[in-house]
Amino acid sequence: MIHVEDLTKYYHDFCAVDHISLTINNGEILGLLGPNGAGKTS
Repeated sequence: MIHVEDLTKYYHDFCAVDHISLTINNGEILGLLGPNGAGKTS
């Protein structure tokens, strides 16, 4: 299980995620969508 509360991530002045909270249970699959260069891989 992965549990995240109130996560915010900036790359210099760019806010990639803003106050996200989520729980991913065993066996669940999560996909993160966004434009090219948005920091999804990082």
